[in-house]
Amino acid sequence: MIAIIDYDAGNLSSVRKALEFLGQEVVISRKHDEILSADKVILPGVGNFGDAMEKLKNYNLIGPIHEVAARKIPFLGICLGLQLLFEGSDESEGIEGLGILKGEIRKIPDAPGLKIPHIGWNSLRFMNDGRLFRNIDDDAYVYFVHSYYLKAKEPEIVKAVTEYGTIIDASVEKNNIFACQFHPEKSGDTGLQILKNFAEIHQTS
Repeated sequence: MIAIIDYDAGNLSSVRKALEFLGQEVVISRKHDEILSADKVILPGVGNFGDAMEKLKNYNLIGPIHEVAARKIPFLGICLGLQLLFEGSDESEGIEGLGILKGEIRKIPDAPGLKIPHIGWNSLRFMNDGRLFRNIDDDAYVYFVHSYYLKAKEPEIVKAVTEYGTIIDASVEKNNIFACQFHPEKSGDTGLQILKNFAEIHQTS
């Protein structure tokens, strides 16, 4: 079973539909026991960093997320869900993130002809042998919606990058923690393959 953490994020139903299309059993939950008994856990996200951290705190979900990480249960952050895994964001200065991974969430820099938020399809360049990208061609296109981006502190955890005014760390992986800045649930066959790859990852001891 895959548990999608419910903290009023906007893309819950689209993530669930994509996983159910792949034949996965899915529950949307904010119950601690349901989350911690799942085979895999997903933290989706659309919206503001500070507001999202406030909701995770109000729903008492920060502790269970850290416990999922400690138990080595495969965990996937999507879009804002990626950003929340880090220590903080330029979007909400002074607000602490989950701090599970190290890096900076920065505002996409202004540039001539560049629209922010970044909304649309961009190609990925893979590196460091990411397990989410098995059976996916390099330069595959995925769908982004964001104004802030990750610059990871540990280069080896970066598994895919894209370019939009700057080099964006588009996907990271460390132990049981996986995250994508883009939306696999809105990225067609490529996104479905990414979600399938995640669903097939086994928990490590």
